[in-house]
Amino acid sequence: MDHLQTSKNKENFATMKILILNGPNLNLLGVREPDIYGRQTFESFFGQLCSEFPEVSLEYFQSNHEGALIDKLHEVGFTYDGIVCNAGAYTHTSIAIADAIAGIQTPVVEVHISNVHKRETFRHHSYLAAVCAGSIVGLGLQGYKLAIAWFLQR
Repeated sequence: MDHLQTSKNKENFATMKILILNGPNLNLLGVREPDIYGRQTFESFFGQLCSEFPEVSLEYFQSNHEGALIDKLHEVGFTYDGIVCNAGAYTHTSIAIADAIAGIQTPVVEVHISNVHKRETFRHHSYLAAVCAGSIVGLGLQGYKLAIAWFLQR
């Protein structure tokens, strides 16, 4: 099941529209490997982000399906101000998601909760990094905050 959540910030108040796009298994944050990913659910963290960035209209979409992530990139990739993308394992396997990012106008910042460079070798390569504005890895959920702050300072 795909998950979509939006901030309660008023569109006319918000100066920016930013999508947070999470890929496979990130719906299990808070219960999945808490020693790596922590104990906080992304839904509760998203509420904190909305409170911390009231000037931003935030949208959160999570899917375990590659095509749904690509469809969302296509949907918002010409109208939003930024996309914060944690494609999960698709980072290391999906040329299709990289092509979708390359094909849109909205800048994308790649985020990973864990330091993928300290993990299994297959996680060391990102197909997305070359088509993203930047990458933030290993800083936990704070990486999402840093990405949003970067969009605000652009």
